[in-house]
Amino acid sequence: MNTQLKRKIVFSLLMGVVTTGIISFALLALNLGFSNKFALVWLRSWAVGYVIVVPAILLLGPRLQAQIDHLVK
Repeated sequence: MNTQLKRKIVFSLLMGVVTTGIISFALLALNLGFSNKFALVWLRSWAVGYVIVVPAILLLGPRLQAQIDHLVK
């Protein structure tokens, strides 16, 4: 596996952690508010979001980057 591919995979994994963590926290806080179960609900939501988002980043990211490269020359 080449270095550039490894970098893309690591970036996708870390970007998934950051984005799903922030979004799941904000949406749960806005929609449910803070309660005794907030942390557990948030971690569960974060995990589900992460499992969905990382493959999406890996699969859609290169196509999106190609479109951006085409639009911005």
